[in-house]
Amino acid sequence: MKKFLFTLLCMLLSMQMSFAQGGSVSGTVVDENGEPVIGASVLVKGTKTGVVTDLDGKFSLSNAAGKTLVITYIGYDKKEVKAKNGIKIALSANATQLEGVVVTGMQKVDKRLFTGATTKIDASSAKLDGVADVSRSLEGRVSGVSVQNVSGTFGTAPKIRVRGATSIYGNSKPLWVIDGVIQEDAVDVSSDDLSSGDAVTLISNAISGLSADDIESFQVLKDGSATSIYGARAMAGVVVITTKRGKAGRSTVNYTGEFTYRLKPSYRNYDISNSQEQMGIYKEMERKGWLEFSQLANGSTSGLYGKMYNLIAKYDETNGQFGLPYTDAAIDGYLRQAEFRNTDWFDLLFNNNLIQQHSASISTGSEKANLYASISIMNDPGWTKQSEVERYTANMNATFNFSKNLSVSLLTNASYRNQNAPGTLNQNVDVVSGAVNRDFDINPFSYALNTSRTLDPNETYTRNYAPFNIFRELDNNYIELNVTDMKFQGEVSWKPLQGLEFKAMGAYRVQRSSQEHFILNSSNQAEAYRAGVDNPNIQNNNPYLYKDPDKPNSLPISVMPTGGIY
Repeated sequence: MKKFLFTLLCMLLSMQMSFAQGGSVSGTVVDENGEPVIGASVLVKGTKTGVVTDLDGKFSLSNAAGKTLVITYIGYDKKEVKAKNGIKIALSANATQLEGVVVTGMQKVDKRLFTGATTKIDASSAKLDGVADVSRSLEGRVSGVSVQNVSGTFGTAPKIRVRGATSIYGNSKPLWVIDGVIQEDAVDVSSDDLSSGDAVTLISNAISGLSADDIESFQVLKDGSATSIYGARAMAGVVVITTKRGKAGRSTVNYTGEFTYRLKPSYRNYDISNSQEQMGIYKEMERKGWLEFSQLANGSTSGLYGKMYNLIAKYDETNGQFGLPYTDAAIDGYLRQAEFRNTDWFDLLFNNNLIQQHSASISTGSEKANLYASISIMNDPGWTKQSEVERYTANMNATFNFSKNLSVSLLTNASYRNQNAPGTLNQNVDVVSGAVNRDFDINPFSYALNTSRTLDPNETYTRNYAPFNIFRELDNNYIELNVTDMKFQGEVSWKPLQGLEFKAMGAYRVQRSSQEHFILNSSNQAEAYRAGVDNPNIQNNNPYLYKDPDKPNSLPISVMPTGGIY
């Protein structure tokens, strides 16, 4: 009898425990501010049983008592809790949920409520290793955004198209917005002029002073809705950059070092004729009368054949001989040397160089205040001569929470850049109208790719009626650039009522740049201004010589016979 009662008692206890474990559970899901979360998913872990919260953030699940619940919602961290009746579950906002919020620069909008076309990417996925220019980070990252690198020189803005060519004659460049403030270009250079070679393009990049390690995310506004915020300037699209801020919690110190080794280009990568093949073409041109003595001896630009004709015509009175005998044997011997020259311009003009980028930052914060500060250094010794770059940046972003409803943010950004760049070749000034016609800057890559490999790198040939040698020109025609950019920004946020927020923002930017173009006496550009003054065949054709408009019958003269400033 006792055994029977004991067995019955165990059965009753087991039934009661089983009933308790299978009981229903109800609760509420709220956000960090205690507001109900509508449509949050509440799932019993390890099963397919789940519900979503109603308009009051409430839910009810049967047979869930004592089990683990998994709560998820877009823009919030997933949370797991032990189920019990009447439970209140608070979700924390996910700061890394990039697709949940659209940052327009002026405001943050829930993506579900934003009607415009936009794409957001975090800086870590957009950053290009070994590339210090932030503006190139969007290349191949955003659909509908075209990035064309028109120059390899640092500081020159790439040609960016967000909405295509929005205007035939107007500006098609996107608008840059950094932390809510429009970042204007230092100089207004049209997209078509970015590839002109003008030295002013070196300061055409609005964000060249921004370090990639200080960026949190990019937001690209791609349709016409951006004009309702920024006006007509946003017709070509808007790129919104959000920089990093300090976060509450444990302080962190980060260091990033990048070392990029850049190799010289090689002719093996290009389908270019060698010296023997090029000489075959020149000899055919000579047979067809396209390389005549009269055309090249006094021509504005000449290479191998022009040099040969000048040697034939050059008479040395000291020894009574010409520079090159006018015989078939002497001419064939001179041209045969060029057939086997195969000058490797890439090897001579380029260097294997090491680019270094160093960045250090500190992030700290609490409920009352947070701080992010960083410094960075970039050093590029130059892929070619006269292309060195040094850049230093400093950034500080601090937020002070004086109360639950009042906060103040202060941001300071500063950068300094010292840069050398090759100078220009042609610069013709009309003394009457003042118009300046100029040629491309000295581009070693273009020179190596387009110049005949038959040329002797130690010889001088002819350009602008004056002696020209690429190495001498790089030493005697160059640009020194110094750019300082500083920005001070402040923001006040006040929430007098729940759901109502007032913001005031102000920024002050100072940018100074100095550009010195050194054209030394031995440069081709200086020589061009006095070439042909003693040669009537050249004197009337050289556009760099000055002709007095009041004396139409007078001969052109040199404005710089012995050098000077022009």
